[in-house]
Amino acid sequence: MRMNEVSFDDSRPVDGYGPGFFRVGGEVVQGAVLLTPGGISEWAGFDDVQAVTAKAAEVDFLLIGTGAEIAHPPAAFRQALEAAGIGLEVMASPAACRTYNVLLAEGRRVGAAMVPV
Repeated sequence: MRMNEVSFDDSRPVDGYGPGFFRVGGEVVQGAVLLTPGGISEWAGFDDVQAVTAKAAEVDFLLIGTGAEIAHPPAAFRQALEAAGIGLEVMASPAACRTYNVLLAEGRRVGAAMVPV
């Protein structure tokens, strides 16, 4: 088996998550989080579409982590992102964390808006 070390350059991967928090690049963030190449910010959830659309120039697409279980984001949220030219992929937050790290390691311009488990 061949093992390769993963390099994230200057980006900060998701190191862990738990009830009500995410750990990103060693920093614990309580509550929902928005991760983009520009940095980490708290996110007020699906009602805070402005925080996400403001990052449209930074990302090619956005992973949406819906918590412990996969769920559909509100239609208005999805429509606002699509109008801003942001592609999105919806999944449970644990899967979003893993996918974000893989895409980050590939050097992709990816963002993640995630609700904690």
